[in-house]
Amino acid sequence: MAIAKIRLVVGLGNPGSEYEGTRHNAGAFFVHELARQAGQPLSAESKFFGYTARVTFAGSDLRLLVPSTFMNRSGKSVAAMANFYRITPEEILIAHDELDIPPGQARFKQGGGHGGHNGLRDIDRHIGQDYWRIRIGIGRPDNPAMDVKSWVLADFTKTETSGWLPDLLGAISDEAPRLTTHDDSGFMSRVAFLAPPPKPPQNETQ
Repeated sequence: MAIAKIRLVVGLGNPGSEYEGTRHNAGAFFVHELARQAGQPLSAESKFFGYTARVTFAGSDLRLLVPSTFMNRSGKSVAAMANFYRITPEEILIAHDELDIPPGQARFKQGGGHGGHNGLRDIDRHIGQDYWRIRIGIGRPDNPAMDVKSWVLADFTKTETSGWLPDLLGAISDEAPRLTTHDDSGFMSRVAFLAPPPKPPQNETQ
């Protein structure tokens, strides 16, 4: 059986200027970069509870979505668009931050658990677990006194936003056509070539 092509790419994050630069918004950063490369800005769409665009990508019709709900209500937005356009979970790619992947790296997979990620947890509740994921590594805090919630809701550092973060977002956006056809090995090798993992941080403060 042929694998269904991706028709919807969703970038997870929290709305509002308070969260705009946080690690938890890495998935939203990716979709904004896709829209920028396509020359098609995202616009608010109330019936989908988010910001959307329709682009032609690698010869395919593709819809982009950044939910305007808070992270733990992401499934409401994803399900609204998927149901309206009759898009199955296997045709959906969710981009999100991932604690268990080192900063500056990304992974592509289908299915699996939510791993405690509240956005994925809510999406699972609305559409199940059979969607695809692009997991953008943010790592875990080096400081054992910092809890995970504080880490993901902290802004990326200046070193990150001028270094590995734009490099990684650019690489996965450039190679996104491979994601739409599930060329995961090609995607991973090209991203690793275009955006090598960063050197260990030098105890930079937030």
